[in-house]
Amino acid sequence: MSGGAARRYLAAALSRCRAQALPLREAPSRGLRALCAGAPGAVQLPPRRHLSSRNRAEGKVLEPVGVFEVPKPHGKYETGQLFLHSVFGYRGIVLFPWQARLYDRDVTSPVPEKSENAAGHGSKEVKGKTHTYYQVLIDARDCPHISQRSQTEAVTFLANHDDSRALYAIPGLDYVSHEDILPYSSTDQVPIQHELFERFLMYDQTKVPPFVARDTLCAWQEKNHPWLELSDVHRETTENIRVTVIPFYMGMREAQNSHVYWWRYCIRLENLDNEVVQLRERHWRIFSLSGTLETVRGRGVVGREPVLSKEQPAFQYSSHVSLQASSGHMWGTFRFERPDGSHFDVRIPPFSLESNKDEKTPPSGLHW
Repeated sequence: MSGGAARRYLAAALSRCRAQALPLREAPSRGLRALCAGAPGAVQLPPRRHLSSRNRAEGKVLEPVGVFEVPKPHGKYETGQLFLHSVFGYRGIVLFPWQARLYDRDVTSPVPEKSENAAGHGSKEVKGKTHTYYQVLIDARDCPHISQRSQTEAVTFLANHDDSRALYAIPGLDYVSHEDILPYSSTDQVPIQHELFERFLMYDQTKVPPFVARDTLCAWQEKNHPWLELSDVHRETTENIRVTVIPFYMGMREAQNSHVYWWRYCIRLENLDNEVVQLRERHWRIFSLSGTLETVRGRGVVGREPVLSKEQPAFQYSSHVSLQASSGHMWGTFRFERPDGSHFDVRIPPFSLESNKDEKTPPSGLHW
C-alpha cells in the first residue's frame, strides 16, 4: 500500500470514528492521537486535539493508542493482533480465526439457477467461498460508546440448568470479518481492558504480535468449539441496504418431554448509500423440518428502530430462535422508511438452521 493510500485508509477510519462519536475520541485515558506514528505512509496527529459533536460535550482529549500497521489484503491476522473495528470504531484483540463459507447473493453466478428449497420458497443458487472471520475481545472502555450501534453481549450460551430457555452472555466477545480489521501495535503490556484478556493472553516481547495465547485460551476454544464455531455467512443487498446473517447452533434442551433446538443469529445492517433510512418493521418466515411454517411480524428489532446514515451507516444485533426439530430455514424482509415517508422492503437472505448431528451431550454453559 502506498503512503498516500495508507493515509487515505487511516483518514477514512478516523472519519468514521469521529462521525459516530465512538470511543477513539470519547475515552479520557485512551483514544486515537498517534495511531500511525512511524508507520509507512503515516501521519502524526496533533498532540492534543479537542473535538465536538452534536451528541457529545466538547473538550474530550485524544490520547495515544499505538502505531498504525498496513492492513493485510490477504492472509490472516494472528492471535494477539490489536485492531480498530473499521465500522464500529472499538479497540479489540484477535483471539483466533474462523474459516467460514460466505454465501454472497450479490455476486452473480456464471449460470444463474432457480431452486425450490425445503422451505418452499424460491431462491437463487449461491455458491459459498471461504472467508476469514475472527473471534475477538472488545475493550470494555469502548462498550458504552458502541452500545447503540452494536450489541456488546451478542455471544450467548444455553445455561446449565433445567430452564430450557435460560441464556447467558459473555460481554465483549465478538466476531469480526477480515476486512473490518484495522491493525495497530502498542507497547502497552495490557492494551485491552477485558476481564478475559489476562486469562487468555500473555505478553511476550519476543513475539510478533507480542500477545500469545495461554493454555487457557486453547483449552477454552477446544472445549467450546461446537458452540462458538462460525461456519456459514449469508449476505444480500437490496436498494443499497446490505444484510449479513451469521447463524450459530447453540445446542438442544429437553422441555415437556420434547427436544428443543436453539440457535442464535447475528445480523448486520449496512447503508451503502448517503440517504438516511430508518428500520421500521421486521417480517420473518421460519420453516421447521417438522413441517411447521411460522410467520413473525413486529416493530423494529430488539426493541429498537435504528437509523442508518452516512455518519452511522451500520447496526448489528443478535437474536434467538428455537425449533422442535433438528433443522430448519429462516428468511424474510426488513421494512425501511425514507425521509419523505415512503417505505421499501429489504430482503433477508435465506439461511439454514442446522444442528450438530453427532452431538452426544448438550452444552453445559462455558467450559474452562
